[in-house]
Amino acid sequence: MKIFSGIQPSGALHIGHYLGAIQQWKELQKNNDALFCIVDMHAITAPQEPEELRKRIFEVAGLFLASGIDPQKSIIFQQSDVPAHAELHWILNTIAPLGELERMTQFKDKASKAKSLCAGLLNYPTLQAADILLYGTDEVPVGEDQAQHIEFTRMIAEKFNARFGETFKLPKAKVVKEGARIMSLQDPLKKMSKSDPDPDSYLALLDDGATIMKKLKKAVTDSGKEVRYDKEKKPAISNLMTIYQAFSGKSYKEIEEAYKGKQYSEFKSMLAEILTHSLMPIKEKYTMLSERPSEVKAVLLEGKEKASIIAEKTLAKVYQKIGFTL
Repeated sequence: MKIFSGIQPSGALHIGHYLGAIQQWKELQKNNDALFCIVDMHAITAPQEPEELRKRIFEVAGLFLASGIDPQKSIIFQQSDVPAHAELHWILNTIAPLGELERMTQFKDKASKAKSLCAGLLNYPTLQAADILLYGTDEVPVGEDQAQHIEFTRMIAEKFNARFGETFKLPKAKVVKEGARIMSLQDPLKKMSKSDPDPDSYLALLDDGATIMKKLKKAVTDSGKEVRYDKEKKPAISNLMTIYQAFSGKSYKEIEEAYKGKQYSEFKSMLAEILTHSLMPIKEKYTMLSERPSEVKAVLLEGKEKASIIAEKTLAKVYQKIGFTL
C-alpha cells in the first residue's frame, strides 16, 4: 500500500506531531511504501523569514530521522525539490470548483481571523491534492481536521478521471486514533499548534527538561484537585492525562489510582519526568545529526531523486491526457 503524508516546516515540532503523525508513520513504514514530505510550499501561505524557513526545514528533516523514520524504508523529501507538485497543482486548479475551495473549513477559519488573504491560502487544498495524487497514494494518515481535504482530493481526482480517462487513484483518509489528539496547555479546547504565538501552549520535541517542567507548571488545570479523566467536565487535566497515557503506556484508570488524593502539582512533576525521559533519545540523536548536517542533506537529496521518478511519471501521464504532449 502507498502511504503519503507531510508536515509543514513553519514552527517547532511538538508532541502532538510525534503522537499524532510521526509515531504512526514509524509503524506504517514497516509494511507499506511510504513517502513523508516536508511541505515547505504549503508553509509559505503564511509569511516566512527565509533564514528561519531554511532552519526549520533542516530541523523537521532531522527530527524525522531522530524519531525513527528510516530512509531505507521510507522516502523522505522536501516538497519544493520536486517541481511536479507545483505543475500538477496548476492543472488541478483549472478544474477545482471555486465554491468548493471557499467552503473548506480550514480556509473559512483562517479567513475569519486574517486581516488580508493570499490566493495560496484558498488554493491550499489543490496543492495538497497534487501532493497526494502524484504518488498513486492509497491512504493518507491525517487528523480529523484534515479529513475534509482528503475528500476534496478524491473529488478532484474523480473530476479529472471523468473528463480525461482513468488517471488517478482515489486515496482514503486514515484518521489517526483519538488518543493522539493533543490539546493546547493553555486552552484545552484548542488543538496544540506550533503556530500558537504562546510557546507555553505546546511542548516541543526539542524542549529540555527544565523547559518541559516550566511549561507543565504553567499549564491550566480544572477546578477541584482530582486527577480524573473526563473530557467534558475536566478537559484540562484530561488533556494532560492523555499525554501521560501516551508516553507511559498506563491506562487512564491506572493513572487515576496512582494519583488518588494527590495534588495536581505532583501529577505534573511526574509527567515532566516521563516526558523528559521519553524525549531524550530523540533530542540526543537530533543533536548528533545537527553536528553532521551533510547526512541530513544526503537523505533529502536521495529522497528528492526517488520521489521525482514517481512524480514525473505521473505528470507525464497527465500531460498526455490533457493534450500538452505532442
